[in-house]
Amino acid sequence: MRFNRFAFGLSAILFVALTGASQDRATGMLKGKVRAESGSAGGVTVVVRRGDQEVRRSETDKNGEFSVRLAPGIYGLTFRKPGLSVGTIENVEVKAGKTRSLGDRLVLTIDEGSIAFIRGSVFTAEGRSVPNAKIELGRLLEDGSVKKIDGRITNETGSFVFRLSPEVGKYRITLKPQDGPAVSKDVEIDGAAVYRVALSLPPRS
Repeated sequence: MRFNRFAFGLSAILFVALTGASQDRATGMLKGKVRAESGSAGGVTVVVRRGDQEVRRSETDKNGEFSVRLAPGIYGLTFRKPGLSVGTIENVEVKAGKTRSLGDRLVLTIDEGSIAFIRGSVFTAEGRSVPNAKIELGRLLEDGSVKKIDGRITNETGSFVFRLSPEVGKYRITLKPQDGPAVSKDVEIDGAAVYRVALSLPPRS
């Protein structure tokens, strides 16, 4: 009886393994990486289509990568995320037992109609505009560290602007003068809007 149970269990394991291997040979893998002009490419919805009919849906991970197993055929893909433009790739062929890589050639740009703007100005301690000042934009991470994501030089009126995805996040704007300490302010983004910030140089001793 004990031997029969062992044999039955072994047979079941072999059946599952062989079925999985057979399925892998009958289907193909499609993978790729999405990049974003600004902000994170994580959480992008990937809709796989045959013509106009949706056949599968996936989502990119925090690095913008995705993979989906499909039957052999020709597919189209649509990429969507709030704040970013809609991206499409057409005529992608998937072959049985093969992995088709799309690389990282798809870049989703900012949707101008639904983005967050950080607009700022730099002033001296006396209130005069400061042109050609170096500004850095960093995202505050959960561990308290700051990841630099962009940089600007103020224009002739001391102004600068950053365009961001409207997803909730906290950012740090840092003014780095040629001499003297850096000056920073934090800005919380919680949707598509204009967020304004003013940075002032410390008084000269």
